[in-house]
Amino acid sequence: MIDTLKPNVAVPSERQAPRVGRQQLIDLLNEDLSREYQAIIGYVVYSQLIKGPEYMKIAAELEVHAAEELQHALAIAKQIDYLGGMPTVTPKPVKTSHVAEEMLRFDLDNETETIKHYRERVRQCEALGEYAMAEHIRAILVQEQDHQIELATALGIEVSTEATK
Repeated sequence: MIDTLKPNVAVPSERQAPRVGRQQLIDLLNEDLSREYQAIIGYVVYSQLIKGPEYMKIAAELEVHAAEELQHALAIAKQIDYLGGMPTVTPKPVKTSHVAEEMLRFDLDNETETIKHYRERVRQCEALGEYAMAEHIRAILVQEQDHQIELATALGIEVSTEATK
């Protein structure tokens, strides 16, 4: 027997992103671009402020991360332009500290947030049929996850994969 009392409505699961239009995707990608700017600024500043012999290798790695985040920003800006949008010029706020562990924690938290958004963005791009764009974002996602792992390792903690789903 068919249950006629239940509406036939597709409810997005955790793995499905809500369907968005092109303008919504542009807006969401601009938020991602703001996070990339935040990461660039954070990594540049933290790489110079982090002190002590135990942090020399980490400071050098943060400089590498800054360059990679710049490449991410360029890739996201290119996708925004492809969709007919104007890339934003405003970064998300950057937290500062003179305590090395706090700076690394700020970076880790930002990377975790970025990963969460990029996973959603991949699903949204695919839902719009923008498969090539989804692949570009997947490539960025790989580096962001590497950054997350490196920061967690530097802090001596495990990466929580639940927080990034």
